[in-house]
Amino acid sequence: MSNANGNRYDMQTVIDAISGSGAIMSTIAKRLNCGWATARSYVQRWEETRQAYEDEEQTILDMAESTLYQAIRNNDVQAAKWVLSTKGKARGFSEKYEFEHSGKDGGPIEVRVNLVRSNQS
Repeated sequence: MSNANGNRYDMQTVIDAISGSGAIMSTIAKRLNCGWATARSYVQRWEETRQAYEDEEQTILDMAESTLYQAIRNNDVQAAKWVLSTKGKARGFSEKYEFEHSGKDGGPIEVRVNLVRSNQS
């Protein structure tokens, strides 16, 4: 059923569907009883829904970060190593691999490989 503007969902309905969804589009679509692409279209339609979605994404990242730090408080060495290798670079912690090869005339060549995690939505 569409409203007077021809929209199936109004802005507040979409915001309500985003709230607590974990920014998972299929969850939003299920709450709106529509397809994934339709849900994405409605999320992107208004500035307020785009902001609500971004806020939901940030909330999930905050929760994940809190879980990670709780793991560190519980002496989880792997969690601590991961934080040091990503956030502790300024203190000298990093995952760098050094390889030495013979270069021209037998001279050494230093090759450094830095593992970089890209942000993907």
